[in-house]
Amino acid sequence: MSDPSTIHVLRLANVDYVTLNRPEVRNAFNEHLIAEMTAWAEGAARDASLRGAVIGGAGKSFCAGADVAWMAKMAGYTREENLRDARAAAAMFAAIDTLPVPVIAQVHGAALGGGAGLAAVADIAVAAEDATFGFTEVKLGLIPAVIAPYVLAKIGLSAARELFITGRRFDAGHAQHIGLVHAVVPAAELIDRVNRYLVEIAANGPEAMREAKALLRKIANRSIADAAPITAEAIADRRVSDEAQKMMKNFLKT
Repeated sequence: MSDPSTIHVLRLANVDYVTLNRPEVRNAFNEHLIAEMTAWAEGAARDASLRGAVIGGAGKSFCAGADVAWMAKMAGYTREENLRDARAAAAMFAAIDTLPVPVIAQVHGAALGGGAGLAAVADIAVAAEDATFGFTEVKLGLIPAVIAPYVLAKIGLSAARELFITGRRFDAGHAQHIGLVHAVVPAAELIDRVNRYLVEIAANGPEAMREAKALLRKIANRSIADAAPITAEAIADRRVSDEAQKMMKNFLKT
């Protein structure tokens, strides 16, 4: 169990429910929350019993980006101190991105800056209809830097250029339109839709899902010619695996 002043982790049915737990500041990031999330993700990556993770936020928002008090401290940092902080944030997003299990973002309220980055780094993002998104860093003279690789992979260059440069806020419908989230539901149905995804995941081969995620990382940004031999090797290995053999035999019996 993690410190409830930063995050709260509950394990149910081999799924980690990770709640950003700073509702008084709309679950904004500071160095402590980043450290807690990184530690959780690194530990989860080593846990062979884990089957999935759901990331949500306590109170009225998912995550409103960077904590104002933390930003005030950063304003007085040297470049080296800022580089250390940025690298820590980058390590957190990388640790979540490389988790071998499916990660679901359960988004309500505000998801701004790094909060929108959390939605981008999740495999599946479900948003309440009234959720609000934005890459608002330019409004403060900053840029959405460490989240940029994940956002770009999710929504593409055209959408990223418009949203990064304007810093405008946008609704859940637009977030779904550009691919940042995968499902938009009334707020009262948010947990139910997440649970429906978890039911789908529970029916799958755990090893297969892990290797599917690993394969996507291997072939992302490769040409078809470069990716083809990697994919052929991957499916050949999977077909002869114990998990696939058992699951295919069970399927063929039905």
